[in-house]
Amino acid sequence: MRWLAHLDFRFPEDGWRDGRPCSPPGTRALPSGGSAATLTITGLGDSLRALDGSSENPRGGTLAISTRELTAIVGAEILGVDLRDVSVSTQEAIKSAFARYGALVFRHQNMGDDELLDFSRTLGDLDPPPNQEHGRLSPPGYPDIYVVSNVLDTATGAPIGALGSGEAVWHTDMSYLDVPPFASMLYALEIPDTGGNTWLCSMVEAARCLPDGLRKAIAGRRIKHDGTYNSGGFLRKGVTPTDDPHKAPGAWHPSLCVHPETGEEMLYLGRRRNSYIEGYDAEGSSKLLDELWAYATQPKFCYEHRWRVGDLLLWDNRSTMHRRDPFDNNMRRVMHRTQIKGKSAPIPAISAAAQGGVGMTSS
Repeated sequence: MRWLAHLDFRFPEDGWRDGRPCSPPGTRALPSGGSAATLTITGLGDSLRALDGSSENPRGGTLAISTRELTAIVGAEILGVDLRDVSVSTQEAIKSAFARYGALVFRHQNMGDDELLDFSRTLGDLDPPPNQEHGRLSPPGYPDIYVVSNVLDTATGAPIGALGSGEAVWHTDMSYLDVPPFASMLYALEIPDTGGNTWLCSMVEAARCLPDGLRKAIAGRRIKHDGTYNSGGFLRKGVTPTDDPHKAPGAWHPSLCVHPETGEEMLYLGRRRNSYIEGYDAEGSSKLLDELWAYATQPKFCYEHRWRVGDLLLWDNRSTMHRRDPFDNNMRRVMHRTQIKGKSAPIPAISAAAQGGVGMTSS
């Protein structure tokens, strides 16, 4: 097509060597993949002890939490923290680790719904659950918790949660809102023997490695984020079906944003169905979106989480996307999710650069 003839969409090789990210030297100093490391968080007061069992920091003003990097570019496991009883200083260390890694895993948790809500609120105010194919399904008495499950109620035969057992395609949570939740967390109560894994991809690294042709094609342009269908492909309850992005409910967001805490640039795609890039005709927008999605979801940008009961996975909706593998519907999967309210709409990268900084906070 003529409108794309001058653009080079080849995926970059320069800067990506031996499976390592293409980040310029010094932009993200992370420990080597898969090994335990100590992340030191500064500015948390005097005489704090490290959670990894080390002695009081002689320099004062720091707290160390023990982490294990999940990949070279996204995610870390936080070791030795019981989320039922988290001190203020540990909360601050977790927030700093979250900003650094984009996703955190806490294994071996044993929380009830009240404790899940208590920990969720340490990150900010809660957003109500999204409207899904069966409406908003929450545990009785807990309207701020969203149930993701294929299980049917034994008394009524009605689903206790949303999304069934099929694939949940790549997406960012609730990006069809003008101000989406900045974070979500998913807590595993029951898991199938196989399948149902959750994948994360780094939209920060995708932006860093973005080919010049794709960057030029989307620079300064917004993308429509659809609110008609959920990630399982189901029509949201009470929403009129449509496959016309111009008629679909949803919000327009910048294609390239900046993280309000780290200042990092991020590719912000939302979800593919009913998406549209302003300034192109329907065919041109669709082709460009296909190129962007094929590029952004390459395995080198991704982490696959294989669930265990008691896992809590926390992710940043601004800097990551996620998806779920399908699983056997005869197996039970029960997850409880919360989402943390954002405080500002996604910030355009061009506007932030013109203003000389980020200047806004979302958490």
